[in-house]
Amino acid sequence: MSGTSEGPAPAADLDRPAVTERHTTTSPRTSTGSSSGASAPSGSPSGSYVPAEQLTDPAGPPGTSPRTFRAAFAAAPLPMAVVDREGQVVTANESLGALLGFGTGALTGRIAADLVDLASDARTWHAYREVLRGRQARLRCTRRLKHPDGHSLWVQVTVAPLPPGEEAVLLSVTDLSPRRELQARLRHLQMHDPVTRLPNRTLFFERLTSALEAEAYEEGGTGRIGLCYLDLDGFKAVNDTLGHRVGDRLLAAVAERLTRCADAAGSGRAVTPLVARLGGDEFALLVEDSTGTDQLADLAGSVLTSLQAPFDLSGRRLSLSASIGVVERRAAGTTATGLMQAADTTLYWAKADGKGRWTLFDPERNAHRMTRQALASTLRAAVERDEFALEYQPLVGMEDGGVRGVEALVRWNHPEFGLLTPNRFIGLAEEDGSIVQLGRWVLATACRQARRWQLDHPDAPPIFVSVNVAVRQVWDSDLVADVGDILAETGLAPQLLQLELTESAVMGSAGRPLQALQALSDMGVRIAIDDFGTGYSNLAYLSRLPVSVLKLDGSFVRGFQYDSPDGGSARSSLADEVIVEALIQLAHRLGLTVTAECVETASQASRLRGIGCDTGQGWLYSRPVAPDRISALLTAACAQA
Repeated sequence: MSGTSEGPAPAADLDRPAVTERHTTTSPRTSTGSSSGASAPSGSPSGSYVPAEQLTDPAGPPGTSPRTFRAAFAAAPLPMAVVDREGQVVTANESLGALLGFGTGALTGRIAADLVDLASDARTWHAYREVLRGRQARLRCTRRLKHPDGHSLWVQVTVAPLPPGEEAVLLSVTDLSPRRELQARLRHLQMHDPVTRLPNRTLFFERLTSALEAEAYEEGGTGRIGLCYLDLDGFKAVNDTLGHRVGDRLLAAVAERLTRCADAAGSGRAVTPLVARLGGDEFALLVEDSTGTDQLADLAGSVLTSLQAPFDLSGRRLSLSASIGVVERRAAGTTATGLMQAADTTLYWAKADGKGRWTLFDPERNAHRMTRQALASTLRAAVERDEFALEYQPLVGMEDGGVRGVEALVRWNHPEFGLLTPNRFIGLAEEDGSIVQLGRWVLATACRQARRWQLDHPDAPPIFVSVNVAVRQVWDSDLVADVGDILAETGLAPQLLQLELTESAVMGSAGRPLQALQALSDMGVRIAIDDFGTGYSNLAYLSRLPVSVLKLDGSFVRGFQYDSPDGGSARSSLADEVIVEALIQLAHRLGLTVTAECVETASQASRLRGIGCDTGQGWLYSRPVAPDRISALLTAACAQA
């Protein structure tokens, strides 16, 4: 065990301690001459120690005779020795002999530096010699020594010169072992979980940080690190129903099984995985010098298998499972924070994927999550920064091919990720509520643009604009008031506005949503059900909704044409045609019009026209385009009229 030292005390602070730690054996050895000891200062005669009785004033106060001082020295409970300028022990008391495990007489003539390990590092050795030479006032250091009977002891060594004229120094030794043992016990309590007796979060991160330091993996090993981050599934229910006492016993039983798994995984390896309880029902298994993902996968699999066996606790038979996030990577460039973030994310994936399983960290999946988080954090401000724009896709009459209306589709011109389509951010906006602010902007912008087309093309039949509305807009805002204010502000007729809601949002609506839809319909606004045919389709309830348009989901239209197995010409799906035809007939009977989405081929358009579909939307007619392209279509339509 190598020692460390604070070095020699500076001239301005001669009492500053030099603290060192060294694991050595206090094997005494004799020496003659100055070659094995500290060199005496020039001008000082070798072996010039003067006995204390010759320096004591015989006329001093009572009780200060040389014999009294010798008796006090010999009986002192503090282990001490007088050391000459050559570094040899001149005399030592019984306390020092007892502490070091030698008879008092056996210490005389020994090299003091060897007895208390003062020569093990250069800084302490230099400071010690400076004290012997009278150039430094004091040396104080901490040493770890090995007693002849085998046990270790911690001592504080102090070396200080005797009064002027005494060519010697006083070496005193204080036994710190009890204090060190107490500190070790306190540290163990501080660093271990009282329920499971496993290392706790503090000790885990201390070990993890140490494992990620360069010197920990550059000197040998695989240079890799792995982590299994584990969470018990359903543990809260155990605490809530059976109480925390049973819950604690269950945690302790889990800890025992995890420890057995770690011991088995570490068999034959240099390092056994560290098992720690991070808090609650979360545990971690840290694998230093991992050999790859296979090793971590095997460990995670063994943990899941071990935990599958029921737990017998006080007559109760409990079963539980666990979810584990597994991360394995090179230690170089990895931080404790980064590793734990990856493990936490992967644990979340394991939970989301169904629990009772382990999941390996996937950089691509994590990049998508990070992108999603970045988008969510900037959504609200993006509206204020005017980063959104609208494109419009024509809704075309199936009979004559004329443009009846357009659907407004929002795009996000993100400064970092480029142009984003709605499927990248609408779900996020609905989750955090920013859909209300964004939806209001889309509605106002679309209505303003529709009115502009009407004013710019007075000879063309006015076209309506269709705007998607999230159900949260109905609940979290006064949609009716917003629509009324926007129509009044833009001057757009209510009949030229169509609001699209998904089937799942509309079907089963009651209370406020239904009242809002009814009020909008009474205002003259058209209500359309988007993606019809794939949701909850309560046809009886459909007759009571204030709906005027059904938009058939594109999956039906795509089924109208597909490649035959033998590579021949495209064939239509008779089943899809029957379903679509029935839906169109039902809608017409209810007084509703039908729009087919995703019309991409003339063949699809022809079949839809043959079964009575009213309007179509898709790439056959146009992709979503900028407002000026719609203006060009209206201009062309006027020229052909």
